[in-house]
Amino acid sequence: MKQSSIYLSLMGTALFLAACSSGNKDPKAGAPAGPQNYPVVQIDAINTTLESDYPATLEGQQNVDIRPKIDGFIEKIYVDEGATVKQGQPLFKINAPQYEQAVRTAQAAISSAEAEVNAAQLQYNKTKPLVEKDIISKFDLDNAALTLTAKKANLAQAKAALVNAKVNLGYTVVSSPTNGVIGTIPYKVGALVSSTSQEPLTTVSSISKVYAYFSLNEKQLLQIARNTKGRTLEDKIKQIPSVTLVLADGSIYTEKGKIETVSGQINTATGSSSLRATFPNPNGLLRSGSSASIRIPQYVENALLVPQKSTTDIQGKKFVYLVTDTGGVKSTNVEIMELTKGNYYVVTQGLKPGNKIVLEGFASLKDGDKIKPQVKSADSVFAEAKNK
Repeated sequence: MKQSSIYLSLMGTALFLAACSSGNKDPKAGAPAGPQNYPVVQIDAINTTLESDYPATLEGQQNVDIRPKIDGFIEKIYVDEGATVKQGQPLFKINAPQYEQAVRTAQAAISSAEAEVNAAQLQYNKTKPLVEKDIISKFDLDNAALTLTAKKANLAQAKAALVNAKVNLGYTVVSSPTNGVIGTIPYKVGALVSSTSQEPLTTVSSISKVYAYFSLNEKQLLQIARNTKGRTLEDKIKQIPSVTLVLADGSIYTEKGKIETVSGQINTATGSSSLRATFPNPNGLLRSGSSASIRIPQYVENALLVPQKSTTDIQGKKFVYLVTDTGGVKSTNVEIMELTKGNYYVVTQGLKPGNKIVLEGFASLKDGDKIKPQVKSADSVFAEAKNK
């Protein structure tokens, strides 16, 4: 009986405490949370220019291998690697005494031939009046004339041999065939060289203009072709805007370039085609063999720019949270261009001008959720992206 009284007393106390707790509870505490604030940006159509960079290799307008035309030892080197040279400027002196001897031999042969011509001329002059007086037969005159002709031919041959010998002697001095810059010089004074030597004496690169070679894949070529006016490939190339050269240190080259050629074939191994842009190089800053990047601008009308941070990637597709007229959100698939505008995608399908999308912080959102849109201007969003 005593234990029953204690049990009833404890139960009464528990019910009293529960009643007190229920009486003090805030009736709003169990109510569901309302719509949350989310930053929202409106998508408007604008005209913009997209830029894409492609790795490029620079080559001089003309790269000439300098090779000797005769055999001999290098006697002198008149220039150093990296020097700027003019057309006709001596580069190397080759010691080849056999060609000096050939000149002297040819000169002696000319002197001998001239003497023989003079002797034949005297014989002809002596024979002619005797024939006219019928002292000797006309046969002797014809024979003297033929001898004179043969001696004159020998003289002409000797003179030709002298010209050839002087030409060969001139090859002992190797001169630059064009204006340019000297490349590496693998040979030193005393080295034996010949026209069959594996390595050239050096290379002279004409760099008043520089070619930048780069490649585009088939998809990129088609995209440029479709977005560039012109009926033929040549017309389209002319319409491509001037391109920019980004140097190896990230700086922008001051001179603008122009795309001049596009290879007519797609490389089956790489799936790409080679293009060539030409840049003026008045100060000689660009050198053959350097690496750089070609930056190609592409003008797009009525582009819809979406911040990259406003998209999510699901199985290779891009999605944004579109804000509906009722304040809800809807996950919407968008298609984008391959080229980007900084931290923005260019949407081609899925959105219309005037649509609003959730800017960021949407990880916990799902279709149909209500939000409180906090609209931010597109200009302010673009300014924030540029400053990051």
